[in-house]
Amino acid sequence: MTPEHVLMLCLAIPFAGAILVVVTGALPDLRETVTLITAGVLFYCVATLYPLVVAGNPPSVVLLEMLPGLSIDLAVEPLGLIFAGIASFLWIVTSVYSIGYMRGHHEKNQTRFYACFAIAIGAAMGVALAGNMLTLFIFYELLTISTFPLVTHHGSDEAKRAGRVYLGLLLGTSIGFQLFAIVWTWTLTGTLSFTQGGILEGNAGRLTVGILLALYAFGIGKAALMPFHRWLPAAMVAPTPVSALLHAVAVVKAGVFTVIKVVVYIFGVDFLFQSGVSGWLQWVAAGTVLIASLVAMTQDNLKLRLAYSTISQLSYVVLGAMLASDLGIIGGGMHIAMHAFGKITLFFCAGAYLVAAHKAEVSQMAGIGRTMPFTTFAFLIGSLSVIGLPPTGGMWSKWYLALGALDSGKLVMVGVLMVSSLLNVAYLLPIPVRGFFATPADNPPLPPGHEMTAEHDPEHDHAHDHDPARRIKEAPLPCLFAMAVTSAGCVALFFYPTPVYNLMQMITAP
Repeated sequence: MTPEHVLMLCLAIPFAGAILVVVTGALPDLRETVTLITAGVLFYCVATLYPLVVAGNPPSVVLLEMLPGLSIDLAVEPLGLIFAGIASFLWIVTSVYSIGYMRGHHEKNQTRFYACFAIAIGAAMGVALAGNMLTLFIFYELLTISTFPLVTHHGSDEAKRAGRVYLGLLLGTSIGFQLFAIVWTWTLTGTLSFTQGGILEGNAGRLTVGILLALYAFGIGKAALMPFHRWLPAAMVAPTPVSALLHAVAVVKAGVFTVIKVVVYIFGVDFLFQSGVSGWLQWVAAGTVLIASLVAMTQDNLKLRLAYSTISQLSYVVLGAMLASDLGIIGGGMHIAMHAFGKITLFFCAGAYLVAAHKAEVSQMAGIGRTMPFTTFAFLIGSLSVIGLPPTGGMWSKWYLALGALDSGKLVMVGVLMVSSLLNVAYLLPIPVRGFFATPADNPPLPPGHEMTAEHDPEHDHAHDHDPARRIKEAPLPCLFAMAVTSAGCVALFFYPTPVYNLMQMITAP
């Protein structure tokens, strides 16, 4: 099998898996086996591309030529390989988690859930392996559409409202801003191919470059720059595995991945730095980092707190890109990987608290670590990674982001990163600390109708549910296994960040 065939398989496997999930939907055990096998095969195919990229022989293939110089292309490069590797590996882990969660929470429409999840992963592969901006845009839109049924999974009025916000903001920004920027780029340059050093230098003046950069930055709505961020907290009405997909596996990572891709291969890092047009967007990103962190501190609902945390963390990557320095790009790319493992661990823990203890509010978590120690310790590890403390990988990405700010002469941005990390401590660490050391609170589960806060399951209502010592226990084994893997990943990325660093260094090498 040629490398080009492997590249096409990376795109085809998830879509084939979605079809098989639908075919086997009447047999849950077989359906979930198909999901796990499909995810495993995809990760294997992506992994086989790694030595080719490192050796400087990445494959590429033209799927469809629409016009001379305008085609649907697949090509793997270092940044795309990082994103594809994260999405394919975490699909395996999230599928394992979903088996425990969806069954333990007695969710309906599970076949639709697994099928749409597979399609979303296929769209993420298309984004990661796109050879030009047109291809990326097509799969970017498919990712939005395929995740809409997942956001509205519960079918409640609240879920439908959230779905309208989700679809309206993401399609509105991409069609209104991003597509316009893509067409404008094509008319200026005659190409949309991702090119080392960019394609705009010599083809656009400073004012045009500044406008295009703004259109791309806000048109990539999945990066959740304020004020186009409301879709993300609204989508927390979805089941927790969907939240994991949105925040760690595919959707938001597709957003910040696209931001870096555009900066590196459309504008060019050196050209963007010399033009000086990204300075105000650095402040937009810095403002999003701090404001979202402050909002997170006010949220009692755990998933909403984590959602605003994600908005803040995404802007770390945007800030790294807008610094237009090699170290900033390296730090931003590394943060995609580090945040993925840290944040998916936190969402896994949030779902475990819900399934095992039927609690979704931070104020309900006092003492919960005494009866759910594994989950609470995993939450601690994920928190340390998001904060950027050793021994977790989040330390390295924040370190290189700070170096990138210094390299660009933006000392104030180093201060933003430091203040943000302190805010991360303030809204994350009290949860495991109170969980282990505070006196258990006598909090009954939330009543039916609170899908946003508890995804409530009336089958678990019992008169004595309010007694934590008698009722709280760890989540199902598949959930615990998934949390163990992602927690270990947070620590492993501290001791072995070299593969991610080396791939990012290849992007910035002349």
